[in-house]
Amino acid sequence: MRFLRKQSGEGGFTLIEMLVALSVFSLAALALIRLQGYTTRNAAELELRVVAQSVVRNRAVEILTDPRPPSLGESNGEEENGGLSWTWTQSAKLTEEGNFVQVDITAQEKISGAPAALTILRPVGVLLDAPQPVPSPES
Repeated sequence: MRFLRKQSGEGGFTLIEMLVALSVFSLAALALIRLQGYTTRNAAELELRVVAQSVVRNRAVEILTDPRPPSLGESNGEEENGGLSWTWTQSAKLTEEGNFVQVDITAQEKISGAPAALTILRPVGVLLDAPQPVPSPES
């Protein structure tokens, strides 16, 4: 029976093996760093879009709860929401049937330009705070 003896140079990794392992590890680390940067950037953009949607929804609620229907044509304004300045634009026009006012609302953050858009419909001749006729008790 013959026993194999380890020779002195067979105990570890060669320099080439170490360089290959380090290069593979560095490529994986660089890919993870890029992924983290992309995720962080995407999360910040998503947060701005959520706040932008909040701005257009707030404007839509103002239009829908205002006793008077919105005036036809374009109007714009500015407001602060989420600690940021936003510019909004609304465009109101009659629908083809003429029963509703279609209001297209857009908002953008001044610095980053994060956009949001929303379209709502509101009945034309309805005054929300108009007194409703009360039926008389005799009828």
